[in-house]
Amino acid sequence: MSAATAPLLELRGVSKRFVRGLDLAARIARALGAKASEAVVHAVDHVDLAVREGEVVGLVGESGCGKSTLGRMVSRVIAPSEGERLWKGRPYREFDAETARAERLAVQMIFQDPYASLNPRMRIVDIVGEAPVVHGIVTRRACEAYVADLLERVGMDATLMRRFPHQFSGGQRSRIGIARALAVKPRFLVCDEAVAALDVSIQAQVLNLFIRLREELGLTYLFISHDLGVIRHVADRVVVMYLGRIVESGATADLYAHPNHPYTVALIAEVPRVDARHRTYVPVKGEIPSPLAPPTGCHFHPRCPNAFERCRVESPALREIAPGRMSACHLNDRPSP
Repeated sequence: MSAATAPLLELRGVSKRFVRGLDLAARIARALGAKASEAVVHAVDHVDLAVREGEVVGLVGESGCGKSTLGRMVSRVIAPSEGERLWKGRPYREFDAETARAERLAVQMIFQDPYASLNPRMRIVDIVGEAPVVHGIVTRRACEAYVADLLERVGMDATLMRRFPHQFSGGQRSRIGIARALAVKPRFLVCDEAVAALDVSIQAQVLNLFIRLREELGLTYLFISHDLGVIRHVADRVVVMYLGRIVESGATADLYAHPNHPYTVALIAEVPRVDARHRTYVPVKGEIPSPLAPPTGCHFHPRCPNAFERCRVESPALREIAPGRMSACHLNDRPSP
């Protein structure tokens, strides 16, 4: 595959496991013959994901399903335990040091909590301007003008750049986080629940800002959210994740109109709608299993109303069920009634 036809960013067989070692008491207990082992969290389990240039991909799922971990691997905040990441069809491991630095800047992350992601001891001009100065994008002398332009681009008053983060509202802090990400001229933004902590009216403003920036700067997004209403508003394609695995993906309108995987069906059914005023909302039954001990076979089978024996023992492969539609469900192998 040539660089011209390859996805802008791709993950192949990516997994992430977090291992919590034994403390002193557990090591002593194990030495005395007790059963004690390290706790392993299976956060992401053999995920394949491709994002094409200019595309907005929405990543949805319940809390704890591995969305944020996947986003951090995309942005190279953390390294995968297995698998590889590719940029324009080339694995990152093949890049020389200079190319790797440039491509790292090309992917930036906007974090969920606008109150925790900004250094409270730094002024806004330094928070936004530090990285472009360090990486030689702008000189220190021209930094203030550069920051002023970025703040105005995201809808902020540039005269406030010498204030500290605590002097701004949540919506303003979100805009500052966006300006900081844009400061190094990225091509790809990972937005991790970027509007979850905001009031609904402010959410709409920030989402419209993301849409405008995409058009003006030609950006590509991986937009992570548990809110399917938000994803429907911004995404071209939706990827549904459950307990570390991708269970379905497809174009937004098609997936919302015709969900295939039982988990996606349950999620879409609970999206509030104006034309469904007199209905009782029933959440997905049961609790999401612990990633410390994920179920065998299909991870969703303990909560699935359609599960049968094969689901309990065999993990379904994510495969194409229609042009542009992928699903990981054994029900697709059964003949229609």
